[in-house]
Amino acid sequence: MAYDDDNIFAKILRGEIPCDRLYEDDHVLAFRDINPQTPTHVLVIPKGAYVSFDDFSESASSEEIAGFVRASGKIARDLGLVEPGYRILSNHGADAHQEVPHFHLHLFGGKNLGRMIKPQDK
Repeated sequence: MAYDDDNIFAKILRGEIPCDRLYEDDHVLAFRDINPQTPTHVLVIPKGAYVSFDDFSESASSEEIAGFVRASGKIARDLGLVEPGYRILSNHGADAHQEVPHFHLHLFGGKNLGRMIKPQDK
């Protein structure tokens, strides 16, 4: 999957589409999802043009990767999610139903999230 400069996150990064911004630094932007799946649903995106976790982990600088991971943890702490718990999810490709071709994490919390994936039938 090639990076699409017209994807919604690229437009948000360029300021063409507004967002409910929670955190921003040189490498990361985090904002509330407009269609939240849990009481707390935050999207954390790198500012670089990376399609997926695979692309990000292979192509981003060490500074970008460390900044992204540290920012994600800070956001969870700032939102008070550490003690009750939270989930981080990143979809990659068609089988995972990745909807936006810009690497991003979903940070979910604010309620009991249940099992991550339905157990396989044996």
